[in-house]
Amino acid sequence: MISRLQSVNYYRLSGYWHTMRDLASDPEGNPGHRFRAGSTFDDVWHRYVFDRQLRLLVMDAIERIEVGVRSQLAYHHAHRHGPFGYVMETGALEPGARTRFLKKLNKELQRSHALFVRHFADKYGDSHSLPPLWMAVEIVPFGGVLSLYEGCSDDIRGEVARLFGVHHTVFDSWLVCLNTVRNICAHHERLWNRTLRNKPKIPAKAREWNEPSPIENNKVFSVLCICQWSLRRVAPQSRWHERLFRLLEAFPSISRSSMGFVDDWRTRAMWQ
Repeated sequence: MISRLQSVNYYRLSGYWHTMRDLASDPEGNPGHRFRAGSTFDDVWHRYVFDRQLRLLVMDAIERIEVGVRSQLAYHHAHRHGPFGYVMETGALEPGARTRFLKKLNKELQRSHALFVRHFADKYGDSHSLPPLWMAVEIVPFGGVLSLYEGCSDDIRGEVARLFGVHHTVFDSWLVCLNTVRNICAHHERLWNRTLRNKPKIPAKAREWNEPSPIENNKVFSVLCICQWSLRRVAPQSRWHERLFRLLEAFPSISRSSMGFVDDWRTRAMWQ
């Protein structure tokens, strides 16, 4: 136990034992300062290890989705407005979103060491201070891509969302949710039994999401469903869902209900 606490901060681990606390008051009248009978440090560590592996798995899925969004967004926007249309104040982007995107892009350009950025500046820097959109979307972080997406017209967002098999009003909420989850994973925060602040919309007409019971949109299982649903469309060769199955099988004691899993999830079409 000492060696584990030396490698993982006590306060990081504390998030994994909250549900083990006895909420009854101790002899001094302090609630929640004791653990329920049978709780062990190994149980806490087990949860921590599972959560770490879950975060890595989710990050892998989000990366694939993110790459697809970058590619589609650059293609459809540049096709409609030209490679430098995002720079112009012509209505190609909503003004506030355009400002946010350009701010993020300029910040990243100042510290980028990517060869394609240097090559473009050397060859075209006299005529263009900013790169074409298909380069720009590869430079900014996911939050910058989200700003660009939010600034696009409904028809462009609709083209991007179509690849993922949902209406753009649904996909809008998915991207906001995935960006939040990505930040949780990147900062090594607890994901396992998280209650989502940015709730994704559930596709109202998709049977896999609603029958025989609807999937909760405030739990991690909804994020796993978004990942699986999306990967089937942008990375059909991926066996990501099998890796999730193996992870869950390796940790049978981890509460599925805390993640929002529905009882029949394995039999739903999206998981076949």
